[in-house]
Amino acid sequence: MSVRIVDTADVDPEAQIGDGSSIWHLAQVREAVRMGEGCVVGRGAYIGTGVQMGDHCKVQNYALVYEPAVLEDGVFIGPAAVLTNDTFPRAVNPDGTLKSAHDWEAVGVTIRRGASVGARAVCVAPVTIGRWATVAAGAVVTRDVPDYALVAGVPARRIRWVGRAGVPLTDLGAGVWQCPRTGETYHEADGVLTRAAGDEE
Repeated sequence: MSVRIVDTADVDPEAQIGDGSSIWHLAQVREAVRMGEGCVVGRGAYIGTGVQMGDHCKVQNYALVYEPAVLEDGVFIGPAAVLTNDTFPRAVNPDGTLKSAHDWEAVGVTIRRGASVGARAVCVAPVTIGRWATVAAGAVVTRDVPDYALVAGVPARRIRWVGRAGVPLTDLGAGVWQCPRTGETYHEADGVLTRAAGDEE
């Protein structure tokens, strides 16, 4: 395998791009980015300075991933989604002077293994999106998302549970949930969902 970077992409020489990754037209990958193997960065996407991406991540067209975001293996970022990094954004200081890089502290979004962020969703740092969770298109995430949760709305709230296949789980009763696609079972207790005993990663 090899890395594919199209001519119109802007990839800093200090970025580390994993084998088998592809970076498409007009995408920008900043300095000190660490990208794993088999990743795809779509047209016009932005990957900020020092962002860390695991293996097999997909960042779709025009998504904005601002530093210091961390994406674990298998994360999906939908078209035009935004991962922010400024809790109290201002263009100027109280005295009217233009803010510089020294006038604020970047905070990041962390997205755990296998999670997905839908098109035009916004994750307001600092938040963590749990393993295999799904953020619906257009949602605004202002607090942490549990593993396997499907969240939607403004602000985003959990509306369902989803399995590793991404489809909503079926309620079998007594806190037991099942994926209709894979047959995997999950257990819910105190608002936390885990895969069945002996089937955890």
